[in-house]
Amino acid sequence: MHPFSGRTAWARNLQTPLQVFLRTEAGSAAVLLGTAVAALAWVNISASSYEAVWGARLSVILAGTGVSLDLREWVNSGLMTFFFFVFGLEARREFDMGELRERARLALPVAAGLGGLVIPVTIYLAFNSGGPAAHGWGAAMSTDSAFALGTLALTGPRFPGRVRAFLLSVAVVDDLISLVVIGAAYSKAVVLAPLGIATGIFAVILLLRRAGVRSGVIYAAAGTAAWVAVLESGVDPVVVGLVMGLLTVAYPVARADLERASDLFRSFREQPTPGLAQSARAGLATALSPNERLQQLYHPWTSYVIVPLFALANAGIPLSGAFLARAYTSPVTLGILIGYVAGKPLGITGASWLLTRLSRGRLRPPVGWATVAGVGTIAGIGFAVSILIATLAFTGTQLQEAKLGVLSTVPAAPALTWLVFRAAGLLPARLQVRALLGTAQVITDLGAPVDPARDRIRGPARAPVTIVEYGDFECPYCGQAEPALRELLAGHGDVRYVWRHLPLNDVHPHAQLAAEAAEAAADQDAFWEMHDLLLQHQDALLPRDLARYAGDLGLDTGRFAEYLRNRAGDARIAEDTDTADLSGVTGTPTFFVNGRRYYGSYDITALTTAVLAAKAAAAAARR
Repeated sequence: MHPFSGRTAWARNLQTPLQVFLRTEAGSAAVLLGTAVAALAWVNISASSYEAVWGARLSVILAGTGVSLDLREWVNSGLMTFFFFVFGLEARREFDMGELRERARLALPVAAGLGGLVIPVTIYLAFNSGGPAAHGWGAAMSTDSAFALGTLALTGPRFPGRVRAFLLSVAVVDDLISLVVIGAAYSKAVVLAPLGIATGIFAVILLLRRAGVRSGVIYAAAGTAAWVAVLESGVDPVVVGLVMGLLTVAYPVARADLERASDLFRSFREQPTPGLAQSARAGLATALSPNERLQQLYHPWTSYVIVPLFALANAGIPLSGAFLARAYTSPVTLGILIGYVAGKPLGITGASWLLTRLSRGRLRPPVGWATVAGVGTIAGIGFAVSILIATLAFTGTQLQEAKLGVLSTVPAAPALTWLVFRAAGLLPARLQVRALLGTAQVITDLGAPVDPARDRIRGPARAPVTIVEYGDFECPYCGQAEPALRELLAGHGDVRYVWRHLPLNDVHPHAQLAAEAAEAAADQDAFWEMHDLLLQHQDALLPRDLARYAGDLGLDTGRFAEYLRNRAGDARIAEDTDTADLSGVTGTPTFFVNGRRYYGSYDITALTTAVLAAKAAAAAARR
């Protein structure tokens, strides 16, 4: 681990699921591409063995009844249920805690997502209207977020956080509607009785959740029963994964839960018995929301195993010169390819522009228009859901043509995206920042705005960038981050730094007294001098050490000691702790850059990158 990437151990202040999601998807894109290439190689070397493997039947029979599917169907309708479960988890997290938690901001991603669906489908139908392939319009709809996010890292701008968040918010709408399409338009003849049973199971799951039941075994059993019922109803059972994910709540870690987990672990440390070990494990597990725990568990598996396995089972197309010549003049291939590479950017950009105009600027993208266009082009990558719909809509030659159209979007969409961002990079610096970052006001994560009348501030009062740190003078990671912050402030005269107290008394017995000592020094206009000494001597924070520091700073030691005896700084420290709760801060150090929570390492390079991005965004907002 990087020395500046840690947090105080008791409060694991993990990176948000969004950050982990983005990083995992970017890494898995290469694996996904590799398995798609492997499928093409396999089917063109030995088409018979490829079909023999994926056409093999596998039956699961219990008490005379069961499910019998071939291996490809088990992958497409079985394992891919977990993929859509993870997507449902991420969608729910975005609604509960992420970019879509402010409901007023839903309108633009919904409009952009709808535009990015309607225009590609319209283009596909223009190629296939009245023909036998018209019913396959759903194969031209859904963005593959794994490929899109992965290739965006190579083709996108220097400040990817907001760009990726916008792409993900549009993809949430895109995939939700695509899953509805699968269930409604590409299911077999629906049998109502099993569908009613599945609905009843979901109602039971809701009741269990309201009753506070947290047993994963119970929910897994209910989800499996719902999957079998939906399969028997004729609806593609992958929708079960999406529904289960959307039912799984997300919420920030509460400090009270962390303190409880800390107490349980301390009890186990003092008396390591199996019962206390189980209690400590349960305490740690319940501190995190079920949504976050399940994402951590399943997301790597879906990204690195399930979706690549889906590619291996479905991306195989026998290639020949004659087939390619015929396919690239086929309305199926052209409808899908042009629908994606032209329809996605037209739909996403056009819908975003139209809503901005109709709302007179009250609703606008969180990024600049060049970035909106780039998101539109990178959203033109179709893969998993598109191929899944193609397998439901087509057979034979049409299926192979549809797959070729989908696979052709993988090189085409990133190439267009590179051209868009390359063109934006040729603009003058001021126009480039505005084109990439836009002027929309972003969501603020800091619950209590900086107040110059009470906050401890270092740096110019009107700085364009403000860094707020919630820290603990005994926290080793706060001490490790301090030199990088000092270097940052020395190298950037237009950065303002704010310290707020968050002493973690459960694990740092001297943190509260050290914070009070800093306030006692502030009473004599020496807060920052004491702040620096305390972080430099984190292993020496006893009362006699604090008194010595006061003397070294030339303070009135009698007045300093009296301030500590009266605990005069306690109320201010409690206020800082209350603002930490408002901002969802549970561990140290936690940073906010211009009101947005910072996730990442605390080395000078990472912090400088965050500051430069905040400066650019602030400059764009002023113009």
